[in-house]
Amino acid sequence: MKFPIIIAFLLWGSIAVAQYQLNGKITAKNDGTELEQVSVYFPQLEKGTTTDENGEFSFNDVPAGSYKFIASYIGFKTYSATIDFPGHPDMLQITLSPSAIEMEEVIVSTPFHKLQRENVMKVEQAGMAELRNRGSMNLSDGITNIPGVESVSTGIGIGKPVIRGLSANRVLVYTQGIRLENQQFGDEHGLGIDDAGIESVEVIKGPASLLYGSDALGGVLYLNPEKFADAGDSETDASTTYHGNTQGYSANVGTKASGDSWKYLVRAALNSHNDYETGDGLYVTNSRYRTYDLKTGIGFQQKGFISSLRYNYNLAELGIPSGIGADQGDRSPLLPNQEIGQHILSSVSEAFFKNSSLKMTLGYIFNDRKEFEDHEHEEEELLPGMEEEEEEGAALHMKLSTFNYNLQYQLPRTSSLETIIGVQGMSQTNRNFGEEILIPDATTNDIGVLATSHWHLRNNDLQFGLRYDHRSLKSERTGEPGQEEFIEAVNRQFNSFNAALGWRTDLSESMIGRVNLASGFRAPNLAELTSNGTHEGTNRYEIGDADLANEKNIQVDLALEYKNEHFEWYANGFYNQVSDYIFLRPTGELRDGDAVFNYEQQDASLYGGEVGLHIHPHPLDWLHLESSFEAVIGELDNGTSLPLIPANSFTNTLRVEFDKGPMRSRESYAFITLNSVLQQDRVSSFETETPAYSLLSLGAGSTFNLGQNVLQLRLSATNLLDKNYIAHLSRIKPDGWANMGRNISLGATLTL
Repeated sequence: MKFPIIIAFLLWGSIAVAQYQLNGKITAKNDGTELEQVSVYFPQLEKGTTTDENGEFSFNDVPAGSYKFIASYIGFKTYSATIDFPGHPDMLQITLSPSAIEMEEVIVSTPFHKLQRENVMKVEQAGMAELRNRGSMNLSDGITNIPGVESVSTGIGIGKPVIRGLSANRVLVYTQGIRLENQQFGDEHGLGIDDAGIESVEVIKGPASLLYGSDALGGVLYLNPEKFADAGDSETDASTTYHGNTQGYSANVGTKASGDSWKYLVRAALNSHNDYETGDGLYVTNSRYRTYDLKTGIGFQQKGFISSLRYNYNLAELGIPSGIGADQGDRSPLLPNQEIGQHILSSVSEAFFKNSSLKMTLGYIFNDRKEFEDHEHEEEELLPGMEEEEEEGAALHMKLSTFNYNLQYQLPRTSSLETIIGVQGMSQTNRNFGEEILIPDATTNDIGVLATSHWHLRNNDLQFGLRYDHRSLKSERTGEPGQEEFIEAVNRQFNSFNAALGWRTDLSESMIGRVNLASGFRAPNLAELTSNGTHEGTNRYEIGDADLANEKNIQVDLALEYKNEHFEWYANGFYNQVSDYIFLRPTGELRDGDAVFNYEQQDASLYGGEVGLHIHPHPLDWLHLESSFEAVIGELDNGTSLPLIPANSFTNTLRVEFDKGPMRSRESYAFITLNSVLQQDRVSSFETETPAYSLLSLGAGSTFNLGQNVLQLRLSATNLLDKNYIAHLSRIKPDGWANMGRNISLGATLTL
């Protein structure tokens, strides 16, 4: 593991120091107007600036090589080009075409820095600010606005992503450029990431093991952190939101500044929510939660070398819903509850040579999970102070330490071919300190090697690659032989080859077609291999199987996308064949009143897709009509439905946007959305059917100039009609406890 890191530092000693300058001017294609405040950016170099009042911009100290260049501005089609240094014109003249289509962004979760429309693999992207404007309470809630993405929730404070019917260890989460490891196998283990300091969310819907290895069998949720300020700029902002349903609030404040070489940012956030109210006026007891979050970063850039170091600390105090009440009570979590402290430290460095580059990403995550439970004493009389001491001790206490590394070398480019080779892996230890053992002490080591290429032709793009992974897993024995919850030690090795092939073609000037075929794999997790006891919160006695094999899948994706200035539609379809799918099957037995479930394997398949329509008619460019439908079906080979498959749903939105709104505001928007969720009658053996329901939401907001400062005000209402409903992916559904009723949110952001 140390060898590639040493090689990286040796190579950095030979960085090419030749530096170049780029000057340019941007005008509107329709009337030649010089465009001010256009964002221009080199994604790979992390260099950005904006045009002045004459539409001009300038970059200094650009290293030799070929780099993607982006120019984006509201109301115009995003410009994308590859610029060579040396070899570019003395003055770059760019014209932007008017378009009512939203600005496109560069996709970061795939390796070749393409715009969404240029990417061979279909990747969904959404800005975090947009998700907040729709009334989302946290990150887990916000991602459900992305087609094909849902969330398994335990109340409002705990949620984890579901991508096309797959979740938990089948979906990989990336943050700060590294894979997030936080005991994600558990039903009650949420994301553990605050949305403050997250700039955008990208979703790969399908196997991404070629790029990310094990656990990316179902897809990837990639969280892009807040960017540093442009060179020479600084910014401070504060934001707060009040949520009426929970009498909750969220607040964050951040500051950032950049010089020619050094840059920094700091952001702190606080969230506090009381129990939420359902549509029938009752409160879900102990659904309250509090989170504290700190994100910091420093960056350095000079002479063909860029580097950043980021740190995130998150502390979550999460109540576990435990009943229905008539009032909310106070904000302190009751028993049972979780206290989770998480440290994320990451370093991303890249060196640029004449026509190639070397990128190294290192990460360390420490997850400290404590779960506190009710303690009942029927006959034993405790001495004074004993009960308090016992309640303060965590019944379940696990510490997970993970070191990640990812080294990628981009080979010298040609005019049409780009290739990346790399080595990637992690070293992980899990340790128990509580009275209960959910999974044993264990050590996991991963290593993977990969090669992937992008071949650009005139109207076609091909992307292909191959990867090999090896995982070793060793767990310690828990208990003594003959005890009911004895767990034998496990020593397993898992190996897998995976490949991906994709084709993107311009079917016409306005239509794009994509076909992707990819394989993925997932090594069984510790819970599936070693469980032998009651899984608290699920009311199940789970028994693992130490001989489980890798899950393996092959998925084919077909996508069509049509866009012109005022009309667009898309259709995405997929078929996912999973071999040796791991699932829980009830045995019909009871132990200590809990039903017994065994982990088993059987082949499975999932299929479905998403279709959507977006109309912004001329000359009413401020008017947007959006409709989408998403569906997924999952079943075992014997015809039994898979658990936690989202219900099919329609979403219809009427949205208006004005560059200059009422009351002299700079920008304004308003929307109304109807989300219709169909009946889910395809359920597993331990699920019940879920009736159909519809939720109405609306929102509005404006941005104002206050001298040199900017103030944004926003109002949103979710579940406006106070519908009493239970979502199929709610983990408190078996108790009959409904989801949140009407929630009206008021928010403000001041930027200095």
